[in-house]
Amino acid sequence: MGAVPVAALASSTWDFRVFLDDKEIGTHRFDLIDKGGSERQLVSQARMAVKVLFVTAYTYDHHDVEDWNGDCLSKLTSKTDDNGDEHQVNVQRQGDATIVQTGKGKQTLGDCVMTFAYWNPAMLKQTRLVNSQDGENVEVKITDAGADPIVVRGVKTQARRYELRSTNQKLSIDLWYSPSDEWLALESKTERGQKLIYKLK
Repeated sequence: MGAVPVAALASSTWDFRVFLDDKEIGTHRFDLIDKGGSERQLVSQARMAVKVLFVTAYTYDHHDVEDWNGDCLSKLTSKTDDNGDEHQVNVQRQGDATIVQTGKGKQTLGDCVMTFAYWNPAMLKQTRLVNSQDGENVEVKITDAGADPIVVRGVKTQARRYELRSTNQKLSIDLWYSPSDEWLALESKTERGQKLIYKLK
């Protein structure tokens, strides 16, 4: 996969319907805003609710704002309510280091880090990614699984699938991209063995 020019990702929106197996549970929208030059801002908003017998059994609300310079994260602020478990993350690039601050403390990373920035194909070449929900610097292995056509907005679409796995085996995520490297879909496994599926609106 060739590198995608920054200009090609200047301003875009990925608006997903989210399913747990075959049941729709919410939405997750990503807005990428061109700030001029190599500067971009990504705004991510997720809202999900799982109901069992008409009773809400699980809720998830996540809001994340990320500032980027090229493929390097400059700043991040996020708030997450994971079924009552609240997280706040603040990331700031300072010179040759990136400082990650969470409720559990502070860690110092290198000068160019990436989050799980599925919208940017440069992410597929990384071996560590910062989780915007809890600030963890996750070691990952990302493998090209080959051509795998999928249905996007009701149309069968040529795509390539990538397998993202964390070395601690907590994350198992599959990602699909178009021949022009546009992010098309996501599917991950939950701890209970269910499938969390993102489908573009």
